[in-house]
Amino acid sequence: MTNDSPKVSVIIPHWNGIEIISECLDSLAKTQFDSYEVIVSDNASTDGSQKWLKENHPEVRLLENSKNYGYAGGCNRGSEIARGTFLLFLNNDTIQDLSWLEHLVKRIEINNEIAAVQPKILNYFDNEIFDYAGGSGGHMDLLCYPFARGRLFLEQEKDKGQYDNAVQCFWTSGTAMLVKKDLFIQAGKFDEVFFAHMEEIDLCWRVKRCGYRIECHPSARVYHVGGGSLDRGSPRKTYLNFRNNMRMLVMNLSGAELIWKLPLRWSLDLVAALKDLLGGRTSMASAAFRGSSAIIPTLGHWLSERKQSRQVVEANRIKADRSRQKGWYSGVLIVDYFLKGKKKWSDL
Repeated sequence: MTNDSPKVSVIIPHWNGIEIISECLDSLAKTQFDSYEVIVSDNASTDGSQKWLKENHPEVRLLENSKNYGYAGGCNRGSEIARGTFLLFLNNDTIQDLSWLEHLVKRIEINNEIAAVQPKILNYFDNEIFDYAGGSGGHMDLLCYPFARGRLFLEQEKDKGQYDNAVQCFWTSGTAMLVKKDLFIQAGKFDEVFFAHMEEIDLCWRVKRCGYRIECHPSARVYHVGGGSLDRGSPRKTYLNFRNNMRMLVMNLSGAELIWKLPLRWSLDLVAALKDLLGGRTSMASAAFRGSSAIIPTLGHWLSERKQSRQVVEANRIKADRSRQKGWYSGVLIVDYFLKGKKKWSDL
């Protein structure tokens, strides 16, 4: 690790959980890469994390935020003090292989059009299965449902080397993603309205619309606990996922697509909420309904922000929009999974 002119700034957004971040930082210290710094962007932790970090990890650059800005805001603020050419956004509940960073940096440097790259992300508790959050590269289906190589809905495949090839994908997981700092800033950083969940997909979509490539490089490996801030079954997480997906569509779809995809997706979200309700999961049903319906009072404002966002994309575009060419699945995932029984990415 170097603190002079590092090539990579590893930025860890953090809110409570000393035990979690302790293991992450111990793992990071073993990384076999000679030019990186570690920034912990603390979102006003209440468990004494700040004091603990100062006493136990003085080598870490600690940014003490005045409130909880979520993943998006915490990462954005960390990027403002970062000195690296590349930014590595990393969840605090991860451990990493020794050479993970070297693999990612080498991959992103081979082509000027590569804007971001993620490692293979495996489950912390069972290294033989792909992690829920990102697997071996994120993709998107026709109706804008995100999924990953190695994970369809709750179905997590065993890692048998079947997705060990470096490929272009649609999005990189915020669990661990390396991005060129200048492009991150030019693209407008993470959208802080998202707070947490799907902000990395939104960012990658914008970057792809500028003409850049998003990739997964499975030679780099990270192991993810998951649910450190919000458990997968949390109503709050469900609310954010449904709301943020609606915002992502508004901000990124073309005008023609927006006209038919937005109402269709909203209707499907209501079906999902109804399914939870009939299954007795009232809190989850309420969260899904409130999340999807959040678009109703905010649509006008979102459309205004959409115009500004599209101007940013146009100003930074290097070639024609290629977002449909790589990482975009032309089928409908819910049909393939629930009706056709396709449970693996390789079946699609």
